[in-house]
Amino acid sequence: FFHVNEHVRPPTTRRAMKATRRLTNAVKETYVHGHEKAVLSSHKWRTAQNSAGYLLKFIKPGSKLLDVGCGPGTITCDFAKLVGESGQVVAIDTSTSVLDEAKAVAESQGVSKSILFESENVYELPYEDDTFDIVHAHQVLQHLSDPVSALSEMRRVVKPDGYVGARDADFDAMIWYPLSQEMESWLKLYRKVARDKGGEPDAGRRIYGWAKAAGFSTVDPSVGCWCFTSQEEKEWWGYGWADRVSKTALGSHIVKSGLATQEHLERIAAGWRVWVDADDAWFAVMHGEILGRK
Repeated sequence: FFHVNEHVRPPTTRRAMKATRRLTNAVKETYVHGHEKAVLSSHKWRTAQNSAGYLLKFIKPGSKLLDVGCGPGTITCDFAKLVGESGQVVAIDTSTSVLDEAKAVAESQGVSKSILFESENVYELPYEDDTFDIVHAHQVLQHLSDPVSALSEMRRVVKPDGYVGARDADFDAMIWYPLSQEMESWLKLYRKVARDKGGEPDAGRRIYGWAKAAGFSTVDPSVGCWCFTSQEEKEWWGYGWADRVSKTALGSHIVKSGLATQEHLERIAAGWRVWVDADDAWFAVMHGEILGRK
């Protein structure tokens, strides 16, 4: 059973101060993908094994873990199983609707009593210094206008002997076959929109430098890769992006910004579906990963 105690829940005065700061100087971010069904369905494929393998050996039974930008909670639930009943997991996201999805996932996996879900801002975490053994962020930094400040705040709340683990994709390093003009157009548009929104789509190559700038005493970088080759994987990835580019907030922003017409987006979506059907199709997503010590 999850016990909220003084090590995780901040004093009332600290929460009040945080609320005041949010009204005055909180950094506002816009999540470029939106939170439609197509997006959340894609994110629910993620597990601790396929998305946080570099971190798993450091998560022990009894650990206190903070999951930043938890999304629909599939990775979070895996963390809860690893820390066990003697551990604690706090999962934060800025979207209350996404947190509701995450709570439902936790309930379905039988770990809801082990996770505290909260709507919080990574730039102003409401936790005391040196609170967590592990602080984790997956595909978060690429969406932030100030990833170094976010990493600095994560460093503040991790214990001196703990770890901050972060992993982000690098869109310009993605490769696929067969080659597709429509998918090339997708990549160009996505990188443009992500930067227009204040993010950095090629975060993977920058994450090591961001972590060093955030003041960690040591930073261990690594590289991880998703590789989609089976028909099931190709359908999940390809059909997911076909829907995301043409039916979600991403597509709406592209059209409203005059970067492409809806007809163009439909052609891109059709190109994704053609790729899915190719016998020799595959897609690789390179990620930069860091483990920071305080």
